[in-house]
Amino acid sequence: MGGRLDGRTAIVTAAAGGIGGATVRRLAEDGARTIIAIDIAPAALSVVCSDAAHRGAEAHPVVLDCTDADAVRETLAEILVSRGPIDILVNLVGRSAQEKASEFWESEPETWRGVLDMCLTSAMLCSRQVVPQMRERQTGKIVNISSDIARRPDRGWVDYAAAKSGIIGFTRALAMELAPAGVNVNAVAPGTIATNAIAKMPPAMMDRMRASIPFGDVGAPEDVANCIAFLVSDDSRYITGQTIGINGGRTTT
Repeated sequence: MGGRLDGRTAIVTAAAGGIGGATVRRLAEDGARTIIAIDIAPAALSVVCSDAAHRGAEAHPVVLDCTDADAVRETLAEILVSRGPIDILVNLVGRSAQEKASEFWESEPETWRGVLDMCLTSAMLCSRQVVPQMRERQTGKIVNISSDIARRPDRGWVDYAAAKSGIIGFTRALAMELAPAGVNVNAVAPGTIATNAIAKMPPAMMDRMRASIPFGDVGAPEDVANCIAFLVSDDSRYITGQTIGINGGRTTT
């Protein structure tokens, strides 16, 4: 499998997170020539890029808030000039309002807007800057991140479920537009993955989560990264508009 991304240039957002870092490492292992790692955490980004460099990639950390439309436009324009065409875009920015979670009837609009901007608008902003050159070159791979919660929502997560469902719709619609140009657009929908956010959950909640997963345990960031690596490779040539669940069997639709 090594080398199937030889010579390609990738952008990975939220690259300092658990899934983002695993994705950067996996793309480097698969031979990506250049990886632009985007996040708002410079120290963690440096570690991720160092790991990627040890795996043979030319890795560049970029500190950027992907919900800031002007900053995204300017920064990605600079990247396209300095690094050349982008072959792969992985939109991993996303976060729930867990600290403000409540049932919808007592939630606040500013909380919804924050979640929608983080999960959905960020992917649209980054894609908008990269798509034109992919269309022109008649090639490219885009992967967005949805969530298991889009298909199996829970109380207190209406805003997050709406945002992640929006990612599925965005993925399908953009895939239809870009298919004639030879550009693939897909999404992954992780279930419970062992990230820092999950590690902070109470043990009783973790036990309930494990009990709901047919595999009996949470997934690893590498499980998501492996699927992303497949979707951005030539092996996925005839797959577009799909959302692949990575959840140990918790949902199957």
